[in-house]
Amino acid sequence: MRTSDATRQLCTFALGDLSFGVDVKNVQEVIRYQAMTGVPLAPPTIRGLINLRGQIVTAIDMRARLGLPERPDALPMNVVVRTADGVVSLLVDEIGDVLRVEERVFERPPETMVGTFRELVQGVYKLEHQLLLLLDVEKITSVGVAGRKEAA
Repeated sequence: MRTSDATRQLCTFALGDLSFGVDVKNVQEVIRYQAMTGVPLAPPTIRGLINLRGQIVTAIDMRARLGLPERPDALPMNVVVRTADGVVSLLVDEIGDVLRVEERVFERPPETMVGTFRELVQGVYKLEHQLLLLLDVEKITSVGVAGRKEAA
């Protein structure tokens, strides 16, 4: 959420040692692990479907989506986001805090960032002890979800 003092609120989460954020305005809720139903012949990014109070929601494995190694034995958490095409759950290792970040510390993705990361990361916030990678929710959720166009 942008405010007049040039800040943005981000919902943060971790995948291994990496920290990511998505704009709070896209987040519906954050919930613990939910039982999933597998989807036959789905791409590896689609981990399954969850029933969220009667609504069927596609669960995207963020590790697979970003080309990271498989998750250790711990169960993932869900960051449920709203997109132009509906509600989707992002499966992450750990939920972080909602952070208010200043736009002046925002930087474009570095040229050294390649592949899927370059495509999905909108920019980087340099925080005191870490880098926070800002993800594009629409791009993250556009690949491999039934009924959606594949990313070019």
